[in-house]
Amino acid sequence: MSDESDTAGAPGIGRAHTADPIGSPVPIVITYSTTAEAGRPAPAVPGGLESRPAARPAPAPAPAQAVDIAVVQFGPHTDKAANLAALRDHIRAAAEHGAKVVVAPEYSMFAVKRLDERVVAAAEPITGPWASELRGLAAEFGVHVVAGVVEAPGGQITDRIYNTLIAAGPDAEFAAIYRKVHLYDAFGFRESDVVAPGPIEDPATFTVDGVTFGLQTCFDLRFPEGCRRVAAAGAQVLLLPAQWIPGPGKLDQWTTLLRARAIENTVYVAAADHCAPRGAGASMIVDPSGNLLAELGDSPGIATSRVDLDHLRQIRTTNPSLSLRRFTVEPQVTAEP
Repeated sequence: MSDESDTAGAPGIGRAHTADPIGSPVPIVITYSTTAEAGRPAPAVPGGLESRPAARPAPAPAPAQAVDIAVVQFGPHTDKAANLAALRDHIRAAAEHGAKVVVAPEYSMFAVKRLDERVVAAAEPITGPWASELRGLAAEFGVHVVAGVVEAPGGQITDRIYNTLIAAGPDAEFAAIYRKVHLYDAFGFRESDVVAPGPIEDPATFTVDGVTFGLQTCFDLRFPEGCRRVAAAGAQVLLLPAQWIPGPGKLDQWTTLLRARAIENTVYVAAADHCAPRGAGASMIVDPSGNLLAELGDSPGIATSRVDLDHLRQIRTTNPSLSLRRFTVEPQVTAEP
């Protein structure tokens, strides 16, 4: 795997899962033919998109306390301007299909196969030009956008950066900021060589149309207490940008862990990964029972679905696991004989 632009040609296979227990629109999955420029859509068909809608038409307006969301899968690399341009195309497509919240991958701003001094050199303040442009895209398309940036701590270039998620609102302001806590020092990688762990702060959440969204990043997925903390803070949807590095068994672990976090916390999960070759792909949206609502293969594209609090309440009535937690569990003590 090199640090050059992704060159995937044919569209990946996207699947829209049609189980529809609450009457919400069937998800739309769009995949792209790509150029060699950061996974930007190429004109495979008129308009540049190959659309793979499910049997029913595009979503009707969401009811109260329901929000249409999208996950973006693309191939960011070392050209920050090209990454932003590619992301703009994906955000536009998601907004055109009714999404109000658009989730892009970890390291959307700048990505390499293995982290090194190039990432440190590319870092910007959280108020820097790349994040400011992203906030402008949120305003341009009237959506909330979540994406991963490489942040210079305190606005200064140091030997380590923060792996940061920003949530930008349609008012072009920050809706939430999360700095990755659990660093990827596993499977032969050492993220901590160039990334400082984020501080332990109150969970990063924001609310859109009565639905509360919470943020976690990639390797955080392997630590259930972090996701539980976000759910306990009131998040009904967990947003998880990632660069899930491919490898033996990694795709199965990714899909299993995403569904497990949804089931154990009775929350929706929307995960946005890099496309091949730097990511495993399989960006997806999962409901609070662990059912797949929409997923992508390993090519660039978007997948959309609706998160609905009525559906979430039904699941939590049937499975009230959050309310049944015991915060102090004592070992059983047997009487002396």
